Amino acid sequence: MSDIDSRAIVSLAARLGNGVRIGPGAVVEDEVELGDGCILEAHAVVRGPSTIGRKNHFHSFSVIGGDPQDYTYTGQRVSLEVGDENEFREFSTVNRGTVKGGGVTRVGSHNLIMSYAHIGHDCVIDNYTTLINGAQLAGHIHVEDYATVSSFCLLHQFSRIGCYSYIGAGTVITQDVAPFSMIVGPRENQCYGINKVGLERRGFSPERIKAIEQAYRYLLRSKLNTSQAVEKMRGTLSNSEDVQTLIKFIESTTERGLTK
Repeated sequence: MSDIDSRAIVSLAARLGNGVRIGPGAVVEDEVELGDGCILEAHAVVRGPSTIGRKNHFHSFSVIGGDPQDYTYTGQRVSLEVGDENEFREFSTVNRGTVKGGGVTRVGSHNLIMSYAHIGHDCVIDNYTTLINGAQLAGHIHVEDYATVSSFCLLHQFSRIGCYSYIGAGTVITQDVAPFSMIVGPRENQCYGINKVGLERRGFSPERIKAIEQAYRYLLRSKLNTSQAVEKMRGTLSNSEDVQTLIKFIESTTERGLTK
């Protein structure tokens, strides 16, 4: 059974799982599917078509599944897919996809989307990420597992944010951010090394961290160019799965380039 406040507005075309709680003034529109245990606080809004997994928590004045903010959108059927156990804090916004971007925005599981953070159309947010207050993601951005985007960061469309990376507050991202890295700066961004504290908090062993640190020495501190640094990593750190992840990311970076 669901617990729906009498002052909420819930479409008859919405599908609600067991144990869903919907507070006063909250809105659930047509073609919204809410999984078991979801919570909508007062005045939260979920628009459709949206498929929402289990135990997601939508705080007051969040708007999830809104229309894409794109000039080419003229009412086409596009959607949002959300996994399990995400936290959408006050005034956060997530837009549905666009036809030209594949039609779907995707948010994985166990993500923390803080107040006033925005996820634009056609973004892919993996799992265990943190978007801190006011982080702004344009369309078509991919944020990989365990990445952190700090407050008031601006991310250019089509950027990729690598796993376990950390972007410092107020940083403007116009290029891809490599896995495990720590990026700080309003513009003219520079990579200062690895996100060591974050990796330690995620249970990375000293051996894993040492291998990643060595890879970044080749990438940032040596006189090697990026291609030469990658070959050096292959020759000396081939046993590290983390370094292989870094190499794969670097080699698939678009023409926008890599933040170094």
